[in-house]
Amino acid sequence: MKPIYKRVLLKISGEALAGEQRFGINEDMTRKVAQEIKQIHDLGVEVAIVVGGGNFWRGRSSQDMDRATADYIGMLATVMNSLALQEALLAAGVSAKVQTAIEMREVAEPYARRKALNHLDNGDVVIFGAGTGSPFFSTDTTAALRAAEMNADVILLAKNVDGVYDSDPNVNPDAVKFDELTHMEVLERDLKVMDLTAATLCKDNNICIHVFALAEEGNVLKAIAGEKIGTVIK
Repeated sequence: MKPIYKRVLLKISGEALAGEQRFGINEDMTRKVAQEIKQIHDLGVEVAIVVGGGNFWRGRSSQDMDRATADYIGMLATVMNSLALQEALLAAGVSAKVQTAIEMREVAEPYARRKALNHLDNGDVVIFGAGTGSPFFSTDTTAALRAAEMNADVILLAKNVDGVYDSDPNVNPDAVKFDELTHMEVLERDLKVMDLTAATLCKDNNICIHVFALAEEGNVLKAIAGEKIGTVIK
């Protein structure tokens, strides 16, 4: 199988690492995700990763807490997920580095763009934790920002649904799935693929987004091979 991308930014939701238990880190699911990443890494694809933290914390649901504080807690949740995924990758025989936007040198490298690029050039998987390092920005925005900084060919948006729909398929059984969209259509229709800041950043930097279900085995490999799965936004 020949990949159509040289360098990808894989965005994984925190909920995906929780699996069916819906909270915390499911070791079997994390191991499965690591194996999917190993498959594309073994094909020579350079992989950067941004992981969400929703399996531990959703700051916006906290009514009585200062928003910035809630966001910082969410950033720490992404670091826990990043370290767990790093360990799963190392156990699978894949060299992986974690960089964090908030310095915590005892557990990970501080984010440095040129160092991250050097890791990718050397064949290491790089996992970006702690979001952008600033409150009020989502991990979707982090994914768009890091994709632009790493010169990624595409954002692989691995979610719990199998593509982009005109409404929530979990609520509306008649929701229509899109095979292809433009960035402008996503913004004009407010399709909730990612937040508006992230979607606008992708549009302005001409970053392709491929949305697909992570739970279906082999989907990451299919996505980098250009197979018709999920929804492609370009």
